[in-house]
Amino acid sequence: MTTGIIILVVVVVLVIYCVSLYNNLVKLRNNRENAFANIDVQLKQRYDLVPQLVNTVKGYATHEREVLQRVTEARTAAMGATTINDKVNAENAFSSALAGLKVSLEAYPELKANQNFLQLQSEIADIENKLAAVRRFFNSTTKELNNAVQTFPSNIFAKTFGFSKEPMFEVPQAERANYEKAPEVKF
Repeated sequence: MTTGIIILVVVVVLVIYCVSLYNNLVKLRNNRENAFANIDVQLKQRYDLVPQLVNTVKGYATHEREVLQRVTEARTAAMGATTINDKVNAENAFSSALAGLKVSLEAYPELKANQNFLQLQSEIADIENKLAAVRRFFNSTTKELNNAVQTFPSNIFAKTFGFSKEPMFEVPQAERANYEKAPEVKF
């Protein structure tokens, strides 16, 4: 009788532990998805501002059509991405296109003095800073999920219930070399 109670208690404790591990994995996955939803909010604002910026720049930089077209195409692709991983890749391409636009604008001193352009540039810089913050939070939640998916004993339940390691929001390898160089300052 006592042995039966001990076995029952051990089984109940194991079941509670297993349920707890599973629930933790679900919470971590949901936190990651919520973190990406925060990125989506900032991206929506970015998407809304970019056409205004592009139209302002078009008035000054009519021959920079290729750069403007890349920005527009990257924005469209980013808005059309459906999965988190597709959005991460599309956003990296969009950020790269915006960087190309910033470089090409250096040739237009009169544009840089335009009040509409300055305001849009300030708003985009603010959104980029907010995006950086929510991306850091997203990466933090992704790291927590990945740790749970890869560490014992929760990794057993993760595999059983289809949880897997998820990618971080990182700088693409092709652009990493640009970020590792010291910026060049000219006067």
